[in-house]
Amino acid sequence: MFKYEVLKQHSHSSARLGVITTPHGNIETPAFMPVGTQATVKSLSPEELKTCGAQIILGNTYHLYLRPGHEIVQALGGLHRFMNWDKPILTDSGGFQVFSLNKLAKVTEEGVTFKSHIDGSTHIFSPEHAIKVQQALGADIIMTFDEPMPYPAEKSAVEKSLNLSTRWAERCKVAHAKEAQALFGIVQGGMFEDLRTASAQQIVEIDFPGYAIGGLSVGEDIETMHEMAAFTAPLLPRNKPRYLMGVGTPKDLLVCSGMGIDMFDCVMPTRNARNGSMFTSQGKLNIKNNKYRTDASPLDPECDCYTCRNYSRAYLRHLFIADEIFALRLNTLHNIAFYQNWMQKIRRAIREDLPFDFSWTNDPKADSEMSSS
Repeated sequence: MFKYEVLKQHSHSSARLGVITTPHGNIETPAFMPVGTQATVKSLSPEELKTCGAQIILGNTYHLYLRPGHEIVQALGGLHRFMNWDKPILTDSGGFQVFSLNKLAKVTEEGVTFKSHIDGSTHIFSPEHAIKVQQALGADIIMTFDEPMPYPAEKSAVEKSLNLSTRWAERCKVAHAKEAQALFGIVQGGMFEDLRTASAQQIVEIDFPGYAIGGLSVGEDIETMHEMAAFTAPLLPRNKPRYLMGVGTPKDLLVCSGMGIDMFDCVMPTRNARNGSMFTSQGKLNIKNNKYRTDASPLDPECDCYTCRNYSRAYLRHLFIADEIFALRLNTLHNIAFYQNWMQKIRRAIREDLPFDFSWTNDPKADSEMSSS
């Protein structure tokens, strides 16, 4: 069964050390979830994810619904067995992908009609269908179906959307019938504090075992994102987990953990790895840079991941320039390990009641070619 417990409150911030109990194991929080969009974290095996310290991963409902299909996953024993991952899984509702990949998606009270980005076939996602798909996939934590809003957006449109998302959340709760799964509600409201307040009140009133802060990191500047997250987090119950969707950089995770947020996910560590952009204790490092051509030092001298224990920057650069698949594996393994180690550092600071006096920044003098894509 699902349970959340606050173990310690940080005296230097609003951060809290906690533990989430799920049918597939416990999650120490604050926690970062690697993104496994199509039932895999790109290039890594489940065993490698575990060695990196991953406690929970995220799967995508939209993509798994289209391919291979939720019925197939269910028939083969559910998502955990299908991908050989025996730790917790969270699936998003698919709402973000429905809208971001389908510019002509038609929204009605019933749901959303959209075309597959794979073959152009027409599909309808309603709140009830989103729950049906996620129940078939069998994740430990699932999300309500909502309508994410782009940035910028008119306030009237944001208000209309959040009210629709509230009605959909109510329908999701009614449709949800799998006791082993925890259904989280999602707070919207764009960049408007009064709408954030209204959305939080409405979603909390429905009463979910956990809550997500949605609609951020959608194009707004970092300062605005932090302001909205900091404003929204205290609106959510203290005795339930708070999940900030789609965020972010190591600095984001540190700052937002200090707001009392417990869960994060982002494609940044895996996508950056595939672009040769590496996260290290000294900041971002562009492994494509020519200055690493003869560099025998490890990628990050403070990291003990498999990549850093065994391979030099020169070798990693060679692999990447030569377009070798092994480069993507080693890069991804390190970036995931870095993120997990970063979260362990945050949890240790809370546990030992130390100030968040450690920081992470990208030094523009070191590797100016970096991309945050």
